[in-house]
Amino acid sequence: MPAQYPIPVFHFTVQWGGTRVGFSEVTGLTQENQAIEYRDGSFPEYSSIKMPGLRKFSNVVLKRGIVKSDNDFFKWLSTVKLNTVERRDLVISLLNENHEPVMTWKAHNAFPVKVEGPQLKASGNEVAIETIELAHEGLELQNE
Repeated sequence: MPAQYPIPVFHFTVQWGGTRVGFSEVTGLTQENQAIEYRDGSFPEYSSIKMPGLRKFSNVVLKRGIVKSDNDFFKWLSTVKLNTVERRDLVISLLNENHEPVMTWKAHNAFPVKVEGPQLKASGNEVAIETIELAHEGLELQNE
């Protein structure tokens, strides 16, 4: 059996609504279970017990190079109104050398909470990067 190596992080795709969008960086694929501490006054021990509580999901942060006449992030952010927003499902796939998904994260009902423009610098020699931060209602992991 050949040696198994970990998958590198640089080959991935991001899709929403069936449309593939190119990004240079994706962060925030985090979920956690918050612990609840409880103590009944009649417990003989002078400490609390811990039990699982609500699940918590971090915001997903996407970064990409700015392209002329492409302001989709700002348009999507402008759909946020009081109690209404355009929500999208987000699919992030880590790919192998054959461009096949190895792991896939699905963020459900995502919506933008922050759009950030590039850091402009007169002496800089980098690509202008914009950032969008998305809140969502759940992160599902599929390991292929």
